[in-house]
Amino acid sequence: MNRNILIAPSILASDFLQLREQIAACEAAGADWIHIDVMDGHFVPNLTMGPFIVEACRRATNLPLDVHLMIEQPERLLADFARAGADHLTVHVETCPHLHRTLQEIKSLGCKAGVTLNPATPTAMLEPILPLVDLVLVMSVNPGFSGQAFIPETIAKVAAIRQSLDALGSPAWLEVDGGMVADTLPRMRAAGANVFVAGNAVFKHPQGIAAGVQALREAGA
Repeated sequence: MNRNILIAPSILASDFLQLREQIAACEAAGADWIHIDVMDGHFVPNLTMGPFIVEACRRATNLPLDVHLMIEQPERLLADFARAGADHLTVHVETCPHLHRTLQEIKSLGCKAGVTLNPATPTAMLEPILPLVDLVLVMSVNPGFSGQAFIPETIAKVAAIRQSLDALGSPAWLEVDGGMVADTLPRMRAAGANVFVAGNAVFKHPQGIAAGVQALREAGA
């Protein structure tokens, strides 16, 4: 099993009637993180989960909870998500006018601090805060809905961010989310990503969750 990459199933694509069982299946299959997409219906055109779901996931697994805040004014809710059991809190550069302060607050709450870029946002927006982050998440689809088509232009963005992180000697994870399947994951891996969020590729795999995780792991080997 290749532990140079991490697989983070996104519960946005799960069956919420069986959420505990499906998280357990991900854990048994060797998934590394559980990814939780929080959307507010304003910054992105969908409304999803809040701290209550994070707390439920925390009771269901010991895996790290990777919480992606696709919300306006995320600083209002950081403490709530940290108390609910988030291990990583990732915010968007597009929603944080005081990004240094927001990242520092995340760290003060005992969580890993991540920052996210939408597909059309230039990598230059990251440069001032790269030394502070534990995680960079590149969206390879426009956020809001599971199952969208991969945007190939984001491969170059991942490569540029990898170069910047390496120049800093940063150990930050470089994560990608959107359209990750067995043929797109290796392209992002080659560009320098090492954490892969996948929804449908795991939870909707024809042979089940374990087969979905295994297919992604083998694709990144």
